[in-house]
Amino acid sequence: MSPCCSMTSSAADLDLARALLIANKDATCVAVRGEEIHVITESGVKPLLKMVMDGHSLKGFSVADKVVGKAPALLYAVLGPNAVFSPVMSWTGRAVLLAAGIATSYDQLVPHIQNRAKTGQCPMDASVQGVFDPYEAVGVLESRAAQMDISL
Repeated sequence: MSPCCSMTSSAADLDLARALLIANKDATCVAVRGEEIHVITESGVKPLLKMVMDGHSLKGFSVADKVVGKAPALLYAVLGPNAVFSPVMSWTGRAVLLAAGIATSYDQLVPHIQNRAKTGQCPMDASVQGVFDPYEAVGVLESRAAQMDISL
Protein backbone atom coordinates (compact mmCIF):
# COMPACT_ATOMS: atom_id res chain seq x y z
CA MET A 1 0.00 0.00 0.00
CA SER A 2 1.40 3.41 -0.89
CA PRO A 3 1.89 6.07 1.82
CA CYS A 4 -0.87 8.25 0.35
CA CYS A 5 -3.40 5.46 0.61
CA SER A 6 -2.59 4.65 4.24
CA MET A 7 -2.92 8.36 5.12
CA THR A 8 -6.27 8.49 3.34
CA SER A 9 -7.38 5.40 5.23
CA SER A 10 -6.36 6.98 8.56
CA ALA A 11 -8.18 10.18 7.64
CA ALA A 12 -11.30 8.19 6.76
CA ASP A 13 -10.99 6.25 10.03
CA LEU A 14 -10.72 9.49 12.02
CA ASP A 15 -13.70 11.00 10.18
CA LEU A 16 -15.76 7.89 10.96
CA ALA A 17 -14.67 7.83 14.62
CA ARG A 18 -15.62 11.50 14.97
CA ALA A 19 -19.01 10.98 13.29
CA LEU A 20 -19.79 7.95 15.48
CA LEU A 21 -18.82 9.85 18.65
CA ILE A 22 -21.15 12.71 17.71
CA ALA A 23 -23.98 10.41 16.61
CA ASN A 24 -23.92 8.13 19.68
CA LYS A 25 -24.86 10.17 22.76
CA ASP A 26 -23.70 7.35 25.09
CA ALA A 27 -20.26 7.05 23.49
CA THR A 28 -17.32 8.60 25.30
CA CYS A 29 -14.67 7.19 22.97
CA VAL A 30 -14.70 5.58 19.52
CA ALA A 31 -11.70 3.80 17.96
CA VAL A 32 -11.69 2.89 14.27
CA ARG A 33 -9.22 0.87 12.18
CA GLY A 34 -10.74 -0.01 8.83
CA GLU A 35 -13.70 -2.30 9.46
CA GLU A 36 -12.84 -2.66 13.18
CA ILE A 37 -14.83 -0.29 15.41
CA HIS A 38 -14.81 -0.08 19.20
CA VAL A 39 -17.28 2.13 21.09
CA ILE A 40 -16.65 2.89 24.76
CA THR A 41 -19.44 4.25 26.95
CA GLU A 42 -17.59 4.45 30.30
CA SER A 43 -16.47 7.96 31.23
CA GLY A 44 -13.15 9.22 32.51
CA VAL A 45 -9.75 7.57 32.11
CA LYS A 46 -10.93 4.24 33.56
CA PRO A 47 -11.48 2.45 30.22
CA LEU A 48 -8.13 3.65 28.84
CA LEU A 49 -6.32 2.68 32.04
CA LYS A 50 -7.95 -0.77 31.88
CA MET A 51 -6.80 -1.16 28.26
CA VAL A 52 -3.21 -0.32 29.21
CA MET A 53 -3.28 -2.63 32.25
CA ASP A 54 -4.71 -5.47 30.13
CA GLY A 55 -1.95 -5.04 27.55
CA HIS A 56 -4.18 -3.81 24.73
CA SER A 57 -2.94 -1.58 21.92
CA LEU A 58 -4.58 1.00 19.69
CA LYS A 59 -1.81 0.88 17.07
CA GLY A 60 -3.25 1.69 13.67
CA PHE A 61 -6.49 3.08 15.14
CA SER A 62 -7.89 6.57 14.87
CA VAL A 63 -9.70 7.69 18.03
CA ALA A 64 -12.40 10.23 18.83
CA ASP A 65 -12.70 10.95 22.57
CA LYS A 66 -15.17 13.37 24.22
CA VAL A 67 -12.53 15.04 26.42
CA VAL A 68 -8.74 14.73 26.27
CA GLY A 69 -6.63 16.20 29.02
CA LYS A 70 -3.10 15.27 30.03
CA ALA A 71 -4.07 12.01 31.80
CA PRO A 72 -5.81 10.37 28.83
CA ALA A 73 -3.16 11.77 26.48
CA LEU A 74 -0.44 10.01 28.50
CA LEU A 75 -2.45 6.77 28.28
CA TYR A 76 -2.88 7.24 24.52
CA ALA A 77 0.91 7.68 24.31
CA VAL A 78 1.18 4.12 25.69
CA LEU A 79 -1.71 2.74 23.59
CA GLY A 80 -0.30 4.27 20.38
CA PRO A 81 -3.18 5.29 18.08
CA ASN A 82 -2.37 7.11 14.82
CA ALA A 83 -4.61 10.08 15.61
CA VAL A 84 -6.86 11.47 18.34
CA PHE A 85 -9.76 13.90 17.85
CA SER A 86 -11.58 15.52 20.74
CA PRO A 87 -14.24 18.22 20.91
CA VAL A 88 -12.35 19.51 23.98
CA MET A 89 -8.59 19.03 24.37
CA SER A 90 -6.23 20.63 26.87
CA TRP A 91 -2.97 22.32 25.89
CA THR A 92 -0.94 19.76 27.82
CA GLY A 93 -2.98 16.87 26.41
CA ARG A 94 -2.21 18.07 22.88
CA ALA A 95 1.49 18.53 23.71
CA VAL A 96 1.74 14.98 25.09
CA LEU A 97 0.04 13.51 22.01
CA LEU A 98 2.25 15.45 19.60
CA ALA A 99 5.39 14.46 21.54
CA ALA A 100 4.30 10.82 21.16
CA GLY A 101 3.90 11.25 17.39
CA ILE A 102 0.11 11.08 17.51
CA ALA A 103 -1.77 13.44 15.19
CA THR A 104 -4.28 15.66 16.96
CA SER A 105 -7.42 17.52 16.03
CA TYR A 106 -9.96 19.25 18.23
CA ASP A 107 -12.83 21.71 18.23
CA GLN A 108 -11.74 23.62 21.32
CA LEU A 109 -8.27 23.87 22.90
CA VAL A 110 -8.43 24.79 26.60
CA PRO A 111 -5.85 25.52 29.35
CA HIS A 112 -7.05 22.57 31.46
CA ILE A 113 -9.90 20.09 31.79
CA GLN A 114 -12.37 20.82 34.56
CA ASN A 115 -13.67 18.28 37.06
CA ARG A 116 -17.26 17.09 36.66
CA ALA A 117 -18.55 19.66 39.19
CA LYS A 118 -16.72 22.39 37.25
CA THR A 119 -15.10 23.61 40.48
CA GLY A 120 -11.47 22.94 39.54
CA GLN A 121 -9.11 20.82 37.50
CA CYS A 122 -9.85 17.20 36.62
CA PRO A 123 -8.38 15.13 39.49
CA MET A 124 -6.73 12.64 37.12
CA ASP A 125 -5.04 15.44 35.16
CA ALA A 126 -3.96 17.08 38.44
CA SER A 127 -2.38 13.79 39.57
CA VAL A 128 -0.07 13.72 36.52
CA GLN A 129 0.73 17.42 36.42
CA GLY A 130 4.45 16.83 37.04
CA VAL A 131 4.65 13.51 35.14
CA PHE A 132 6.01 13.43 31.61
CA ASP A 133 6.79 9.75 31.07
CA PRO A 134 3.68 7.88 29.84
CA TYR A 135 4.66 4.62 31.57
CA GLU A 136 5.24 6.41 34.88
CA ALA A 137 1.82 8.02 34.44
CA VAL A 138 0.15 4.60 34.34
CA GLY A 139 1.28 3.86 37.92
CA VAL A 140 0.32 7.35 39.12
CA LEU A 141 -3.14 7.03 37.56
CA GLU A 142 -3.63 3.53 39.02
CA SER A 143 -2.86 4.94 42.49
CA ARG A 144 -5.17 7.92 41.98
CA ALA A 145 -7.98 5.63 40.79
CA ALA A 146 -7.56 3.52 43.94
CA GLN A 147 -7.68 6.66 46.12
CA MET A 148 -10.87 7.73 44.37
CA ASP A 149 -12.30 4.21 44.88
CA ILE A 150 -12.54 3.59 41.14
CA SER A 151 -12.45 -0.14 40.48
CA LEU A 152 -10.41 -1.20 37.46
